[in-house]
Amino acid sequence: MPLPHDLCSHLQNAFRARHAKVLVPHSTQNLGILSILLRAGFLSSLTRGTTVEPSPAVFNEVKDSEKRIWAELKYRGDKPVLNSMELVSMPSRRVFMDVGEIRRMCTGRRAAGRVSPLGMGEVAIVKTTHPEYEWVEAREALQLKLGGEVVCRAK
Repeated sequence: MPLPHDLCSHLQNAFRARHAKVLVPHSTQNLGILSILLRAGFLSSLTRGTTVEPSPAVFNEVKDSEKRIWAELKYRGDKPVLNSMELVSMPSRRVFMDVGEIRRMCTGRRAAGRVSPLGMGEVAIVKTTHPEYEWVEAREALQLKLGGEVVCRAK
């Protein structure tokens, strides 16, 4: 399973190089994180496809190793909408938060002494243990009263 830092660095490098589209390996984790970024307005569209083209029709016919997610990057003027994407929880130091700590992070206060608060237009991505809501944005986790691992943040 690919680690979230692969996706974070992949997206940041694509934005800095001014690419129109980027393709990442298909996994539940990557699909969850990218769909949150799409809903937050950092991406224009997501399409399932192969290593060759973004084609949902061919997606189910190829091997798992060739399945990819094509993300269309969003720019405003000539500047990328996504300025930075960084990990909060790292392989060497996992960051788990309950609902109270997520509330503090979302309302502008430092959570658990190590995670800085969310700024304007910034999103934090939380991985929960709930089977229906495995990947959610921090404010959604707060509404659903779910705690979990704060994986990364984007602004």
